[in-house]
Amino acid sequence: MMASIGEFDPLNNIVPATKIEVTVSCRDLQDVDTFSKSDPVVVLYVQGIGTKEWREFGRTEVIDNTLNPNFVRKFFLDFFFEERQNLRFDVYNVDSRSSNISKFDFLGQTFCTLGEIIGSTGGRLEKSLSGIPGKKLGSIIFVAEELSNCRDIATMQLCANKLDKKDFFGKSDPFLVFYRSNEDGTFTICHKTEVVKNTLNPVWQPFTIPVRALCNGDYDRTVKVDVYDWDRDGSHDFIGEFTTSYRDFSRGQNQFNVYEVLNPKKKGKKKKYINSGTVTLLSFKVESEYTFVDFIRGGTQLNFTVAIDFTASNGDPSQPTSLHYINPYQMNAYAMALKAVGEIIQDYDSDKMFPAYGFGAKLPPDGKTSHAFPLSGDNDNPNCVGIDGVLEAYFLSLRTVQLYGPTNFSPVITQVARSAQDVTDGSQYFVLLIITDGVISDMVQTKEAVVNAAALPMSIIIVGVGPAEFDAMEELDGDEIRVSSRGRFAERDIVQFVPFRDYMDRPGNQVLSMARLAKDVLAEIPDQLLGFMKSRGIEPRPALSPSDLPELHGHI
Repeated sequence: MMASIGEFDPLNNIVPATKIEVTVSCRDLQDVDTFSKSDPVVVLYVQGIGTKEWREFGRTEVIDNTLNPNFVRKFFLDFFFEERQNLRFDVYNVDSRSSNISKFDFLGQTFCTLGEIIGSTGGRLEKSLSGIPGKKLGSIIFVAEELSNCRDIATMQLCANKLDKKDFFGKSDPFLVFYRSNEDGTFTICHKTEVVKNTLNPVWQPFTIPVRALCNGDYDRTVKVDVYDWDRDGSHDFIGEFTTSYRDFSRGQNQFNVYEVLNPKKKGKKKKYINSGTVTLLSFKVESEYTFVDFIRGGTQLNFTVAIDFTASNGDPSQPTSLHYINPYQMNAYAMALKAVGEIIQDYDSDKMFPAYGFGAKLPPDGKTSHAFPLSGDNDNPNCVGIDGVLEAYFLSLRTVQLYGPTNFSPVITQVARSAQDVTDGSQYFVLLIITDGVISDMVQTKEAVVNAAALPMSIIIVGVGPAEFDAMEELDGDEIRVSSRGRFAERDIVQFVPFRDYMDRPGNQVLSMARLAKDVLAEIPDQLLGFMKSRGIEPRPALSPSDLPELHGHI
């Protein structure tokens, strides 16, 4: 059990996906029954990541004799911001008792993504049904609600007294490992404290843990805590254990939250054994944690900006060896990265207008070099309509500008930071995607720009294309060491870097590779957004509840 202790990552290991409840209703369905109205049912299909295959996920109940059904049976879906979760809803009229869909009358269908529903105002999306040419088929309405799934976060601090001495020369180096019990009687690790060196009376730092990680929402479920003496070679010595529950912890500091640390082996061997020390709960508090979905449903918009590297090191765009080569049969690396990331983010941006810039090129007519020129060609309006609009402007720019250099990041980061500076109330969050082939020329200025941007509602994604060494990008990513400039450290980690070749060099499914790329570069955005909001004490605005939205009356 202890082998994994060094690699344990509570975030990846524990916190489950956000559960979303989708409620469905339809309006003005086609009437295909001769003597009565249709008896509709909605069937949901989901598409596997990177496959074109649709599989049935679930069905609503059948509601007899109505063209405006409000279905009671809901769909419960796991939501992953960083994935494009394609959904298809088919509506049928059920005429027979069979569950075989081929025996039902088709009334229409619609396609959307789960992100589209969540990203709509108040989590309510209405779409027209299609699928029968030349006929008006009515509409289908979705309302998404996040299931609270115990969002509380517990902060606690513990200390210990008179622990057993395990080290030959010094005192012990104790740490605690917390496990939650599972339904089948097994235990899952859910937290590990830091090691306090050379003491039998340690006081550990306060730590924060999601309540669901500790007990999965069941307050009386057993929580087991092991006490270990840390050893450099990883063979940590077991001092003892105790059990408790979230409910006991929540009573705070009192005599019931002083625990005897027991070592079963010692207890079996020594008659006079009492315990191996005690652990005391010093403090305990619970706060409700807001989620990414709370902010999106409260109206926070993601503003997506793209910056593309037009430096000469990419190669002549008219040559197949160039990273900017436009092949009629296959997208180049720049277009693929842009499409993979952009198609997911666009669901959370209501106006679908995306500023797009290029850097490192000489511009017509006078051949001046620019490090933040709008791909649209319009200095007053850098916006492109949708991701397809950005791709179009990118392909057009390749024909009009001259690839040059150097590779300067700071101008475009500063440009987006200026916009982010104007809206720090939580209503908007800015995501800058930089796609580049090369080594940064203005590293000092870029670090300065990142440190400044870290104080703003902003994240930066860098996708490195081509075979270059990307050491500088790893440094900006700041996962190991936080980025700093002139002795100032970035207040949060806002840069996520991935090398494109890690996803595309493998032969095989291009769609799957793009899905994997998007998943990895977007994975940190929800936490980065929450980190900013929390640091500024910004709470999500209340979501418009479905009852506040205009609603046509239907049948239940």
